[in-house]
Amino acid sequence: MRQFTSTTAFCLVGLLSFATAFSAPPPDMLVIFGTHIGGAGKGFSISHFDPLTGKLTPPKFALQTPAPAYYVFGPDGKHLYSCNSLKPAGTVSAYLVDAAKATITFINSQPTGGGDPSYISLDREAKHALVADYEGMNIAVFAINADGSLGERTASILHTGKGANPTRQNQPHPHSIRLDPSGKFALVPDLGLDKVFVYKYDAAAGTLTPNDPPFVKTADGVGPRHLVFHPNGKWAYVITEMGSTIIQFNWDSEKGVLSEVATVSALPADFKGTSVSAEIQIDAAGKYIYASNRGSDSLSVFAVDDSTGKLSLVQNVPTNGKTPRNFAIDPSGKWLIVTNHDSNNGQVFSVDMTSGKLTAVGEPFAVPYPFCERYLAVN
Repeated sequence: MRQFTSTTAFCLVGLLSFATAFSAPPPDMLVIFGTHIGGAGKGFSISHFDPLTGKLTPPKFALQTPAPAYYVFGPDGKHLYSCNSLKPAGTVSAYLVDAAKATITFINSQPTGGGDPSYISLDREAKHALVADYEGMNIAVFAINADGSLGERTASILHTGKGANPTRQNQPHPHSIRLDPSGKFALVPDLGLDKVFVYKYDAAAGTLTPNDPPFVKTADGVGPRHLVFHPNGKWAYVITEMGSTIIQFNWDSEKGVLSEVATVSALPADFKGTSVSAEIQIDAAGKYIYASNRGSDSLSVFAVDDSTGKLSLVQNVPTNGKTPRNFAIDPSGKWLIVTNHDSNNGQVFSVDMTSGKLTAVGEPFAVPYPFCERYLAVN
């Protein structure tokens, strides 16, 4: 039997040290936060996020820029595109992101043609940016140049009419715009008209044409806000702001037609008071849907039936702050971060991959005037 000598131990330690020195660095992600207002010290702030533990460093101010309320990353992870929620004339802006240095640099901006733009998304090839102007009553499309800057406006459509609620729906309020999984149709929930519009999208030209039929009508006064598609491409889910509901639709991807299936409340069953819903997200596997509620100050978790797409409530959990607008699920699906607009804070949650349930991790963290948050891998 061979003896385990001190020389052997020394060699093993040396080999382990060599392997450790050349092993992959620990994972690191950035979380970028934007504000809903402009002014000194307002704009983007950045945290480092550990996807192994859920630990988030205190957000550090990175760039002053006017009201970058809602934003998305380009597929290269090097470009960021934001709405600047300004009134009466809003803009969209392009930025360069250096993940390794945790910096953001302004590139350029373009006027949206309306006020208070509330949502921006990119087409499948990231050749165009699609924007919804909440106060301007219009939607628009912008070319994205080869250098990542925003180019000319390639489409602009003005919505007309009013809804049932004289206070909230005295004019159109396009609240979001995103493409279906095929990339052939753009869907626009209009909070002011209680309609979800469908447009044919020409990816080469960046143009929009009303579909036939041009929209689906929701119940009066509910205010459709944001929309997500199930990964199977057959179901779409719309969260309503004033109704605080989630409407399930079947989606005909050939004709571009939505057909309503069912509606569930986004609020806790025992909630009494006033609340309006905000964001809706679906996990990558299509098993769970998450929704935020402002007033009940909660996140709701729903299980998605594999065969019908219908939703069943799993959990309501407090966000540990006031007025949660947006939230984001990290690429692994194991973490969720929500920000609370009116209490200037946010909360990290772990996600149970089996049940979909959320568990708060650590204490709420401070972040000024938060509106939106996005993850970005560093390595």
